[in-house]
Amino acid sequence: MNILSNLHVWLILGCLHVIHSQTLQDSCTSSNLQNLNAQILFDTSSLVCSHVWSSEGFVLRTAQAGPNLWSFVLSAPMMNSYVGMGFSPNGGMVGSTAIVGWVAGDGSATMKRYFLGGKTPSLVLVDQGSLQVMPNTSSIICFASRMYLAFQLITFQPSSRLVFAVGSSNNAAPYPPSYQLSIHRNQMVVEFNYDSGEGGEISPPYSDLKRAHGLLNAIGWGVLIPIGAMIARYFKDNKFSWFYAHVFIQLSGFFIGLAGIITGIQLNSRIDVDVDKHKAIGLAVVTLGCLQIIGALMRPREKSKSRKYWNWYHHNVGRILIILAAFNVFYGIYLANLESEWNITYGIFLGILVLVALSLELRLLDKEDDC
Repeated sequence: MNILSNLHVWLILGCLHVIHSQTLQDSCTSSNLQNLNAQILFDTSSLVCSHVWSSEGFVLRTAQAGPNLWSFVLSAPMMNSYVGMGFSPNGGMVGSTAIVGWVAGDGSATMKRYFLGGKTPSLVLVDQGSLQVMPNTSSIICFASRMYLAFQLITFQPSSRLVFAVGSSNNAAPYPPSYQLSIHRNQMVVEFNYDSGEGGEISPPYSDLKRAHGLLNAIGWGVLIPIGAMIARYFKDNKFSWFYAHVFIQLSGFFIGLAGIITGIQLNSRIDVDVDKHKAIGLAVVTLGCLQIIGALMRPREKSKSRKYWNWYHHNVGRILIILAAFNVFYGIYLANLESEWNITYGIFLGILVLVALSLELRLLDKEDDC
């Protein structure tokens, strides 16, 4: 009986070992590719291997196969989404030509060439771009829970700036006739050395300017301006101190936000992206900010008959400014394809601000009732 029990245990362990062996991650030291040589349509014996994107499990093998011919095999885990490899002229995704592959729900595999003309799906054009793919050499192979994209490019020297991307498993695979790609879940840019097979992550072009633009606008228009408005409404009991605090915070928010607008203008002159709506809302916000400053300089005396009309103007222009600014911060995060943590962080801040404002508003109403 003990022998049978032990045999049962060993059978289970053996099965687990087989399952584990079939799902082993690909690596430059594994022999996975040797099992696929018969299915890949070109010679793979001299390919140089590199772990180009460790966090996503991307492994790239490449070699020069002739005077104007290069071989590539990109390996990635099966994620129920597309996998892409772009060749960038400037280190950015926009302007790149990419080879993208996926396996649909019915098991059919597809590989397509795309020109990445912008950050919206409509600007990603199928069967377009500068890459010339060698006919009858492309294939997608599924093995050990991984997908292998194999292809050859006709070029004297492929770009050393490689853009890798993976789609979201929540979106359906591209399908005919448009083969439109959904927005990627994650991406990475690598400076790749074809001789050594080594690559290092590089920042997208103007990443520091983009970061400064986003942070300055978010802090100026999206954080300080709402706080300054709350001080003016809920803390007037503190005699003149509320007024000076309100003016200081609002002016700080305006000039920090204005610096963010200026960095946005510089950014727009250096990169070719379609952000007309974002620019229009930003222009509206800074215009309303200027009107607020002009209005503050023309503020009537407290006992003037026109003071109530000025109050109505000043309060409502401020409210519109805050709403537009908050919307544009979220919209800017969306356009920048930033992680959800940015949306969550700013959303939590606004949520706390709204809760504080509601509690202060209730306290203000109680005081008015007592009067």
